[in-house]
Amino acid sequence: MLTKKILLSAALSISALSLTLVSNSSFALSAEEKKGLDISMEAKKRDLGWQDSTADMVMLLRNKQGQESIREIKMKSLEVLDDGDKSLTIFNKPRDVKGTAFLSFSHPVDADDQWLYLPALKRVKRISSRNKSGPFMGSEFAFEDLSSFEVEKYSYKYLGVEELNGLTNFKVEQYPVDENSGYTRRIVWLDTLEYRIHKIDFYDRKNSLLKTLTFSDYKQYLAKHWRADNQEMINHQNGKSTELKWTNYDFKTGLTDSDFNRNSLKRAR
Repeated sequence: MLTKKILLSAALSISALSLTLVSNSSFALSAEEKKGLDISMEAKKRDLGWQDSTADMVMLLRNKQGQESIREIKMKSLEVLDDGDKSLTIFNKPRDVKGTAFLSFSHPVDADDQWLYLPALKRVKRISSRNKSGPFMGSEFAFEDLSSFEVEKYSYKYLGVEELNGLTNFKVEQYPVDENSGYTRRIVWLDTLEYRIHKIDFYDRKNSLLKTLTFSDYKQYLAKHWRADNQEMINHQNGKSTELKWTNYDFKTGLTDSDFNRNSLKRAR
């Protein structure tokens, strides 16, 4: 237990140093750019230290006519404090997608590594960086939406404050650094009290509003980490939407790197 505490303390120090280095590079930024960066760094810093987590998720896909299809999913995540986080998404229901698994290694600067295991074909498919803007399993989430938030993935601009759902929110514009991103920019609303994200507007490569993601029903875990029980992505251009309903969060379960590799895709349960 003491060793774990020492390792966590060291990792937190490394992460804090990384954020400091990002901050030090901001001396040439405008006041609005620096404030947007500072807010985003604070949001990231406040969620450090969760180590690993598991959760259950129901994904509801709705077409333009309101017809629904439902998928049941198990999520596993691993915090990597000197890199981006790792996640494993396992589909349990319905039968036609059961056993499908998606593995994602996020990176602050380099392109994310992502793989999809398709049990019908019994093979692992690597998602190329050029295809990150494509839809994930027929949902309104793109593959790039599933990577962890890393400060270095964007440049920033502070747009002011705005009331949203009875809360005062910072409004920050984020510009993806990755040239393969499907977005020209995102506008993010974070409450000024806890720095929780409540809404994200996504603009496509033509700079038109493409999607809106809203977060609701936040709960706090381990007296520090906030998670939204509900997320809804609405596609304004095709009329479809995807809702995620989260339950059974558990943290510090003992997951390790060995639970997040290509071999784990085929044996995922």
